Amino acid sequence: MPDLWLWLGTWMPHLMLVPILLPMTTGALMLLLKEEHQRSKIMLSTLSLVLGLVVAIALLHWSSQHPTPGVYLSGNWAAPFGISLVLDRLSALMLVLTYAIALAASVFAMARWYKVGVHFYVLFQFQLMGLAGAFLTGDLFNLFVFFEIMLAASYGLLLHGSGRLRVQAGLHYVAINLVASSLLLIGTSMLYGLTGTLNMADLAQQIPLVVEADRALLHSAAAILATAFLIKAAVWPVNFWLVPGYSAATAPVGALFALMTKVGVYTLLRLWTLMFSSSAGASALFGGQWLMVGGMVTMLVGAIGMLAATRLTYLAGYAAITSSGTLLAATGFGEPALLAGLLYYLPSSTLAVAILFLLADAIDRWRTHGTSQIDLDDEEAPFLSHELLVTDHMNLDDEEQALIGRPIPAAAAFLGLAFLLCTLVVAGLPPLSGFLGKLAMLTALLPLTSAVGSPLLLPTASTWIFFALLIGTGLLALIALTRAGIRHFWAAHERAAPEIRLTEGLAIAALTALVLALTIHAPSALHYTSSTAADLHNPQGYIDAVLQARPIPNPGATSPEEKAP
Repeated sequence: MPDLWLWLGTWMPHLMLVPILLPMTTGALMLLLKEEHQRSKIMLSTLSLVLGLVVAIALLHWSSQHPTPGVYLSGNWAAPFGISLVLDRLSALMLVLTYAIALAASVFAMARWYKVGVHFYVLFQFQLMGLAGAFLTGDLFNLFVFFEIMLAASYGLLLHGSGRLRVQAGLHYVAINLVASSLLLIGTSMLYGLTGTLNMADLAQQIPLVVEADRALLHSAAAILATAFLIKAAVWPVNFWLVPGYSAATAPVGALFALMTKVGVYTLLRLWTLMFSSSAGASALFGGQWLMVGGMVTMLVGAIGMLAATRLTYLAGYAAITSSGTLLAATGFGEPALLAGLLYYLPSSTLAVAILFLLADAIDRWRTHGTSQIDLDDEEAPFLSHELLVTDHMNLDDEEQALIGRPIPAAAAFLGLAFLLCTLVVAGLPPLSGFLGKLAMLTALLPLTSAVGSPLLLPTASTWIFFALLIGTGLLALIALTRAGIRHFWAAHERAAPEIRLTEGLAIAALTALVLALTIHAPSALHYTSSTAADLHNPQGYIDAVLQARPIPNPGATSPEEKAP
């Protein structure tokens, strides 16, 4: 195994291109295949996703062993003039999470959903290309390009399967994302006009040099840019589009869309720690209070929405909003210890929301089979005598089969256990990773001291409000999910056994296994996220890696002029 990692390391930084080029090539090849060749498309898409996941895991391992980010200079031009792709611990983590959920969603779609429209797997691959590019790009213009690729594919995926509800939700989704794209372009243009660069690392160096007369304009540009990302991160009050849109999408698309809000959170985290770090002069930590307040309000709105939700897909959508608000609020505090817990909580909550979307489809199909209602007197228990003992003649159904003591169907038990796991993660209850992530954040919020005796975080009003919200929103989520579980599992004893196809069960089981793996390997995962948080709050390593990366000389050149690109 060490030889394998060493061999993969020799392919760096070219290996960074694979998560982008692989889905792009796969999608283009599938466009050449007719819709009748669905089996070939499924095989090609699955092979591409498996290979992409393997590469993403290899990149994660490489980044964990190398504190200096990997840089790929596209076109062999040095930054800030050339296009740079940058791989660090954070982007590697997001790539693994993206490919893992994408593979599970693709396998789930094999059961039925790919048949209800055309070009499903083609759009799926282009969506994946946009997501991977957004996580790897090192400049704002290409971030805009990958955002548009991602959004264009998501429009088609949301409308996949047609129907009045999807078309209506799709129009709202397209409209709000066009606004977000316009704001992104406007903010990017203003920043370029002020600093003369769009490279993220170069922007971090130029922000402190902006003259005081242009400082307000700089902050306005940053606010416009942040608004575009906050719309994608589903912050209140611009998150009205998420629940109707995501719930209208098909189950595998909803699971993939669970990553979309995290793209907004990732971008805000990346740009804020680079452009407005503590070394940004007069602009240091600009916008932190807005992120904190907006995130906390979003947490509360999402939790209340979960209480009000009557459909599982709505419940999953509001859970995504609550998760996004938690991440944004924790980001606004600007504390490395809190950020480490946040980064551990991010994959756990994203996986749980993706599982909820997949479960909602299977449970809704089970529910629509119908149940027979039995009218009982208020004073009579159905299977008990007046002495509260089980009566033999009452413990039989129409086919003379025992009701009490009948084993739970395996499919129903599987769905119930998966739903229970999601409940524990979303509510932040022990012993799973959702609890460990929230516990790490709660610990960082307490007025503890570090090894050298300096306080990590002073207890302020915002600290205690966030502390209370972490616990309170978990309680509200627990109530909402428990109520849904009682309605769909406990009160559904007379339904036929649910029908789950093998690919659907495999997809759900794989994602739940990842949640369990995060729990079992929590020490290693928290060590990784702690290192990631330290890197984000010390961005000089990222800046130096990008700006000091040198083009590869022309092997056939004989003079310095010929060696230059």
